[in-house]
Formats: sequence, C-alpha cells, structure tokens
Amino acid sequence: MLRLRWHFACCFVLAFLAVSFLSATASETFPFGSALFLDSAPLPGSKRIPMIEIQENGTAAFNLWCANVSGSANVDANTITIMPAKALSVQCTPDRLTRDTSLLTALMQVTSWQRHGDVIDLIGATNLRFRVATN
Repeated sequence: MLRLRWHFACCFVLAFLAVSFLSATASETFPFGSALFLDSAPLPGSKRIPMIEIQENGTAAFNLWCANVSGSANVDANTITIMPAKALSVQCTPDRLTRDTSLLTALMQVTSWQRHGDVIDLIGATNLRFRVATN
C-alpha cells in the first residue's frame, strides 16, 4: 500500500510539472511591436545600443550602431527570416559602419528564435541575444 501511495505521489508531481512547463512555453510568444535591444554595451562615446522592432504584419525597423534601416521579417512558431532594405547613406565613423554591416549580415543569416522571459535569442551563423524593453 505504501508503494502505491509513493507511485501515485510521483505521478501527481510529474503531471503538475508537465502542466506548468507546457503553460510556460505556450506563453513564450514572439514580442511583436516591442523594442528588442541587442545584449551589448554601448560603444565608447555613445549611449546607442542597436534595437530592432518587428510588427505582426512583418514590417521591421532596425536601429543599428549608426544607421536606421527598415525592412521586413517573417516570424513563425520558432523560425524567423529577416530581410533589411537597403541602408540609408549616413555620416558615420568607419568603425560604426563596419559594425552596422556585420550586424545586418548576422540578422539576415538568422533562421530561428527562442524566447526565455525577456530574452530573445536569434539563432543563425552568428547567434544574437536581444532583450525586450521593459520600461
């Protein structure tokens, strides 16, 4: 009888954990319309951190180290395709232009995404971590 109670208690705990896990992962949807900031410190002499914002209709805005670029994104359950439009001509230092080009290239190579609370990982040739603005 004691063994049966132990078995029942274990099954109950496992069922509870499974329901908790499934409800937690179901709520981890893509944060459309939210500002996503690159998990990086600003460059010396600047407060700017790259930010992307993707709307449900697929329009996207990319505020990079220097330039601002529009584009589009296709987001599904766990896949993502990002297509920036041609960058505007801006007056930037060569270092920032190189960083902008590298970041745009990395964004175009992203194929999937994962969310863990306020952290969004974009996975591709170069993995990029963004944080949802919570203010």
